[in-house]
Amino acid sequence: MEKTLKEFEEVIDICKNVFVKKMHDYGIAWRILRISSITDQIYIKAQRIRSIEEKGSHKVEEGIFPEFIGIVNYSLMAQMQLNLGIASTENFSLPDQEVIKLYDYYVLKGKELMMNKNHDYDEAWRNMRVSSYTDIILMKLLRIKNIETNNGNTLISEGLDANFYDIFNYAVFALIKLNEKIK
Repeated sequence: MEKTLKEFEEVIDICKNVFVKKMHDYGIAWRILRISSITDQIYIKAQRIRSIEEKGSHKVEEGIFPEFIGIVNYSLMAQMQLNLGIASTENFSLPDQEVIKLYDYYVLKGKELMMNKNHDYDEAWRNMRVSSYTDIILMKLLRIKNIETNNGNTLISEGLDANFYDIFNYAVFALIKLNEKIK
């Protein structure tokens, strides 16, 4: 599991670097997004990944690696929005350092969940295909949409936060596997 922790940190460093740079460029305009809008943003990215996987090519410059980075970061934004609530268009400001602290906090929670599941599942994710992560992310998004339609109410299933953590972790797994190919 030491290898997984090292690889996790490597890909999170990449994701955080993108997040911080985009925060510099755009601020935290995402704070006005409702959870359903974040769900749709992740869906767009996951659907594009699946399309590229099925077609074997892409016409827009960015490939699937940046899309998985986006999924990681939007999943963390979703966790922040679930905790903070949706901001109004007039009052969505937070100090950058506060946002980075929240980012790190939700990364840590996602990492703890990943490590616990890795213990129980013996890192089965390593034997999966990246395309399976894509499909599972899309399935989780459909589950989230259904939970959103039901106003967050579930009878037996995990809630929104658990599903966003699963999406986060599957995107991290994809980035680890894709990063191995680049090295």
